[in-house]
Amino acid sequence: MTKPRSRRGGGRPTIADVARKAGVGAITVSRALREPGRVSEDLRRQIQAAIDELGYVPDPNARALASARAEVFGVLVPSLTNNVFAEVVRGIYDSLSDSLFRIQIGNTHYSGLEEERLLQVFGSQRPAALIVAGIDQTLGARRLLENAGCPVVQVMETGPDPIDMMVGFSHFDGGKTAAEHLLQAGYRKIGFIGARMDPRSQRRLAGYRAAMEAAGVFDARLITTTPVPSSVSLGRELFRDALAKMPTLDGVFCNNDDIALGVLFECHRASLDVPKQIGIVGFNDLDMMQVSFPSITSVRTHRYEIGTRAVAMALAAIAGNRPDRRIVDLGFELMRRESTQR
Repeated sequence: MTKPRSRRGGGRPTIADVARKAGVGAITVSRALREPGRVSEDLRRQIQAAIDELGYVPDPNARALASARAEVFGVLVPSLTNNVFAEVVRGIYDSLSDSLFRIQIGNTHYSGLEEERLLQVFGSQRPAALIVAGIDQTLGARRLLENAGCPVVQVMETGPDPIDMMVGFSHFDGGKTAAEHLLQAGYRKIGFIGARMDPRSQRRLAGYRAAMEAAGVFDARLITTTPVPSSVSLGRELFRDALAKMPTLDGVFCNNDDIALGVLFECHRASLDVPKQIGIVGFNDLDMMQVSFPSITSVRTHRYEIGTRAVAMALAAIAGNRPDRRIVDLGFELMRRESTQR
């Protein structure tokens, strides 16, 4: 590997060295690095050749001092292992891969206090933008976001009162649609099974309850929930609990796909026919819903697109073209499969 050439007098190559080598002004080099679309392709190649030859590495701290903002997108999610949020983060990374912006991720572990602490850390670094999961921030977290001095995008949900911008979907409507589908398929003793029960899951439960009450078949004994983190094995346990409370149960709406898969496995173990005896609907539509046997009906959420749209909205705001639509609802799709085809 060739070592970067040192500039005359020693030390790291500077943007002025790159400009001299490329035969352009330092402002042009800066523009090519910050906004490559404003520089011709030939000039970009010329500047890149000089950068490669000199081994120039942009100094993010110097640029941050010049712009009063670090070239960083702060991203806060409640989990780094949950596939749902992993897809959102993938969309964010893919959207920023060709930009100068770096990504700093914080894991709130579903804790409002941890979210506040991370926002204090991120805020002290003066990020270019903040992307945060959810709309149920504490008063302290909301105040920090309102005073962040940069574009803020709340993701994974929609609501009437965005801090700045928002992109997601209605969890209430998703839950209501899932329950209505089971009712339309002829199921009547439809249970709700949920784990963790964060605010998004609570809204799915509220949507389920609204549909059941509208049909005149709601019974509180049909609800089985736990604050314990979700897993497939937990889904099996919760379904056994649900059957113990309501032996005539004939349908289940699960607050996520892990739980739905656990319910399916327990149905196989107990020799309960799916979909004839039990109908199952999951939420988020992870890949395993399509390949299970029978395949499981689920509410598909557009998680990757939420990540890419959040970045697009933040970048537009950074460029001074703040979107007219502050709230973007990407909706959801009910993916009808074998588990509800009676």
